[in-house]
Amino acid sequence: MSVTTLIKIFIAAMIVDNMVFIRYLGMCPYVGVTGDMDSATGMGFAVIFVTTLATVVTWIVYHYFMTGLEFLEILVFIFTIASLVQLVEIYLKKNVPALYKSLGIYLPLITTNCSILAITFINIDKSYNFVESLLFAFGASGGFAIALIILAGVRERLRFSNIPKFLKGYPIVFISIGLVAVAFLGFKGLIK
Repeated sequence: MSVTTLIKIFIAAMIVDNMVFIRYLGMCPYVGVTGDMDSATGMGFAVIFVTTLATVVTWIVYHYFMTGLEFLEILVFIFTIASLVQLVEIYLKKNVPALYKSLGIYLPLITTNCSILAITFINIDKSYNFVESLLFAFGASGGFAIALIILAGVRERLRFSNIPKFLKGYPIVFISIGLVAVAFLGFKGLIK
């Protein structure tokens, strides 16, 4: 395992195969929590933490306990992610109540964020070792956080823009998402 390979995995996960812009995963919290920069940043860090920790736990569980029980992996992975989200929720509620309130319903929705579950399955599908899995998870969740912050910045700018009435709200948000996704397609040939 060379350092070049690890860097390629990280950059590919974060930018080239971005979970939101290229794979279109995790769209519900992506659109729902990007109304302001603070919520988007908080959600980004929560997703990075949960995804990285979920990858560590699910990798260990899959490689050491799931032999012959692969048919249970969806159930086990969802249970693992849900448990980790509950821990994050308890921590935020006690230590960062403002962020806990601003995330609202979207914090428990991290449990059903398909990008987190997809990352755990991609790690298994690509037969990544532990370090590669960790870098892929950190890169992919970091890419999700970058996507959140980009859209939050765009939406904050749109609040002060003169937008036609029929495009206000979600229509202009989805147009913006599409334009950023097209821009991210430009990175497709970066890693081979």
